[in-house]
Order: sequence, then structure tokens, then C-alpha cells
Amino acid sequence: MEVEHYSPLISFNWTFLLVLVSFLVLLLIMKKYFWDKLRNFMQAREQKVTDAFDNAEQVNKVADERLLELNDRLAAIDDEAKGILAESKRKADARATEIIESAQAEAEAMKEKARRDIEHEQAKAIEQLKQQLALLAVYAAEKIIEKQLDPAEQKEIVNGAIKEVGKSQWLN
Repeated sequence: MEVEHYSPLISFNWTFLLVLVSFLVLLLIMKKYFWDKLRNFMQAREQKVTDAFDNAEQVNKVADERLLELNDRLAAIDDEAKGILAESKRKADARATEIIESAQAEAEAMKEKARRDIEHEQAKAIEQLKQQLALLAVYAAEKIIEKQLDPAEQKEIVNGAIKEVGKSQWLN
């Protein structure tokens, strides 16, 4: 069996040394001219990203606060609207009750006035009827006694008859 020989991964020779020196020189040049600029650029970029996240977080916080505030305002407005509606309904009910009571009072007053008017007209009719009956009685009496009375006597007899008739009870 034959043994295989492996070559080392890194061999130390002049080429390796030259590459290493070139790399270090390049690294020094980069560090001197570009490293600070690159690092400043990266730090500025990192700061911008951080600021953007902080700003977004702050904006979200403000938006959440405003949303809560608006929700509270909406709830307050809703409560106020319900209160206004309830108050309007209460006032409308009170006004309706007031109108009904006023109408009932007017109807009662009209009925009372009509009753008084009827009683007054009835009293007038009774009075006229009494006068007519008295005149009729006087006329009948004149016919019976066949004597003409003078107007003064006639008036006295009529008034006496009215008083007498007024004392008696009339049937309706």
C-alpha cells in the first residue's frame, strides 16, 4: 500500500510573504484614507436608522394617544347625544302632557260655559213662559169677568202672577 503525501494547506514561501506584505500595506493605506470615512458613514447610517426607529416609535405612541383621546371624545359625544335625546324626549313628553291638560281644561271650561248658557237660556225661557202664562191668565180672567182692566191694574196682576208662578216648581 502506498502512502499518499498531502501538501500542507499553507506553505511558507516568498510568494506568501509578498502577498502578506502587500495586504498589510493595502490595509494601512485603506486605514489612513478610507477607514475613518467608512466608519463615519456606517455610524451615520446606523444613527439614521436608530433615529428613524425612535421617531417611528414616538409617532406610533403619539398616534395611539390621539386614538385613545378621539375614542374618549367619541364616547363623550355619544353620551352627550344620548343625554340630549333623553332631555328632548322628556321635554316633548312634558309639552304633550301640558297640551293635553290645557285641552282638557279648555274643554271643561267650554262645557261649563255651555252649561251656564243653557241654564241662562232655560231661565229666560221659563221667565218668558211665566210672562206669557200670566198674560194668558189675565186675558182668561178678563174674559171671565168681562171687564177690561186698566194697564196699571193689569201690570200689578201680572207681577203678582209671576211671583206666584215663580214660587211653584217647574218641570222640565
